[in-house]
Amino acid sequence: MKVLYPVSEIEEKGIKIFLAGTIEMGNSEDWQQKVIDDFQHFYKEKEIVVLNPRRTNWDSSSVQSIENKQFSDQVNWELDALEKSDFIIMFFDKNSKSPISMLELGLFADSKKMLVCCEEGFWRKGNIDIVCKRKGIPTFENLEQLTTALKNLIH
Repeated sequence: MKVLYPVSEIEEKGIKIFLAGTIEMGNSEDWQQKVIDDFQHFYKEKEIVVLNPRRTNWDSSSVQSIENKQFSDQVNWELDALEKSDFIIMFFDKNSKSPISMLELGLFADSKKMLVCCEEGFWRKGNIDIVCKRKGIPTFENLEQLTTALKNLIH
């Protein structure tokens, strides 16, 4: 298994899984690492490429502007990774707002490659549930259920 971070080149081979969801400018729980750890020993016979947008070196004080190269490179890498992925798993932490994740849900709701976990208590859970039901996106109560379902799809 490989894990790619912004702004590394996205490989064409392998089953690509994008880890979309709560980051909160690096202030939320690192659920992405939990998924990576869970998949570390899962498949030996299939190449898994995890596309993780969370950067350890992200400067949360940087200007979020198209003119800011670091920011622009990050956003464009994420959009490219979302487009090139085979699966998009999206996690909405109940203690977050996750506006970019909601934007990405809207952008990729018709992609047929999404699996979503929206924790009970998320401030817009009703909206997320309705969009997922309407678009036929599988939803899960917790991250463990989501990763189990993804493993079954890949297997």
